[in-house]
Amino acid sequence: MRRPILIREFSFPEDYPIVCRLWSSSGPGIHLRRSDEPDEIQKKLQRDPDLFLLAEYEGALVGAVLGGFDGRRGLVYHLAVAENHRNRGVGALLMEELEKRLRAKGCIRTYLLVTRDNAEAIAFYEKGGWQKMDLYVYGKDIA
Repeated sequence: MRRPILIREFSFPEDYPIVCRLWSSSGPGIHLRRSDEPDEIQKKLQRDPDLFLLAEYEGALVGAVLGGFDGRRGLVYHLAVAENHRNRGVGALLMEELEKRLRAKGCIRTYLLVTRDNAEAIAFYEKGGWQKMDLYVYGKDIA
């Protein structure tokens, strides 16, 4: 019998190195930037530590989702699942738990960004009820 996936909150600094390895090995979708450095993650955790979730199977990290809520809208910053655990429901479990926690905070709408070349992620999100929006996304480093 297969053991269940355990969903738990991220713990800093213990989980940081292994989550970074997962993010780095996830393929075309996750681009690590300065905002993913330890000091920036600590700032993020001060705001809503309950929105950084990990999935473990038999004690090993198999997935992670980093979300946020600004009081008005939710945002999924990163979702990554270990390649050997994809298409087994890990990503869906993480997203389901994140959405539940966002709803509990009063969030009514959530956004995420996907690179155009990440067909696997696009299919995953569309299967989960996410809809493509006709928008331009702009970014600017301010520090």
